[in-house]
Amino acid sequence: MSVSKSRSRRSFARASVFCAVAAVAALTSGAALAAGEVSPALKFAMQRDLGIFPGQIAQYLQTEKLAREQAASIEREFGGNFAGSWIERKDDGSFRVVAATAGARKSSTLGGVEVRNVRHSLKRLQQSMDLLDAGAHARVKGVSKPLAGVQTWYVDVRSNTVVVKVDEGATDAGIDFVALSGADSGAVRIESAPGQLQTTANIIGGIEYSINNTNLCSVGFSVTRGATKGFVTAGHCGTVNSIARIGGAQVGTFAGRVFPGNDRAWVSLTSAQTLLPRVVNGSSYVTVRGSAEAAVGAAVCRSGRTTGYRCGTITAKNVTANYAEGTVRGLTNANACMGRGDSGGSWITSAGQAQGVMSGGNVQSNGNNCGLPASQRTSLFERLGPILSQYGLALVTG
Repeated sequence: MSVSKSRSRRSFARASVFCAVAAVAALTSGAALAAGEVSPALKFAMQRDLGIFPGQIAQYLQTEKLAREQAASIEREFGGNFAGSWIERKDDGSFRVVAATAGARKSSTLGGVEVRNVRHSLKRLQQSMDLLDAGAHARVKGVSKPLAGVQTWYVDVRSNTVVVKVDEGATDAGIDFVALSGADSGAVRIESAPGQLQTTANIIGGIEYSINNTNLCSVGFSVTRGATKGFVTAGHCGTVNSIARIGGAQVGTFAGRVFPGNDRAWVSLTSAQTLLPRVVNGSSYVTVRGSAEAAVGAAVCRSGRTTGYRCGTITAKNVTANYAEGTVRGLTNANACMGRGDSGGSWITSAGQAQGVMSGGNVQSNGNNCGLPASQRTSLFERLGPILSQYGLALVTG
């Protein structure tokens, strides 16, 4: 099978630079910017991340403008032989626009754009890409093996191939994937990439997560345990080693849990997740400042995936609740309304002091107690302090 295997660090680094240049191009698209209009912060970032020094910015911006203005006309010029266009950095640090054609045309320039001859048209590469997509869809649905080891695939106009990226040591998985898809192996290049592909999530109090793809609960607060990231939540949401997902993607597992007796847990997250010292408040956020415990009668608000951000006052402490699963002691009661799915969510004061995680309440047939007068609501939360102490956790604050 003529699938080439490339592990060249040089080509990987060059591709990374070109991707970063494209990102900057997106920032400058629309009205063309003069070098003097680029903010100092962006100039600094371009120099730091791309190696584009201040004296080279004007030439880059001119090149970016040329690429944008010529894109449509180049595609029309080459027709079905069009094989893509891109911005490329030359050895002297300056930039140029390159367009590729699979037609019988001598390399030349076209409106200031360098023309190169290649083997495959963009249409042909896309056909292989479509076959890979279709093959992946079938395999995920269970027609064949899962795509273990395969990270991404895409049309790379610079190399005139479809690149399939795999985990290190998983080249055979990539070859198998291409072969089963029916894609043109001569148009595919397999590359290994360090690490494993995974999604990232912003961990914010009050957002939804699922447990083992079934139950829904809410994030309490971002925490750390040494170098390990995590969040606290209610113990009844999951058992130890239960898988937590946000947006359908696995983000971590339950590392510790007590229920009944108490209703506390913490979820250990993968390093890719981003911990934020925030609690969702509608379309905005409340910053978590600390965890000083508020007094009876103090105003307190809670955030959860079902009923959103609701406020009330603390009415009692050291409450014992008689749940069907068993009694839970040491809870705090407040009269902010709650609903199913809010479990594990954040309780916080107006001053940003984290109080605890949602445990339960007197839920009505509609799934919440928001229709009851405040005086009749039971909304119970597990205090944050004992959770942090039991598991050796540190609250993430801002």
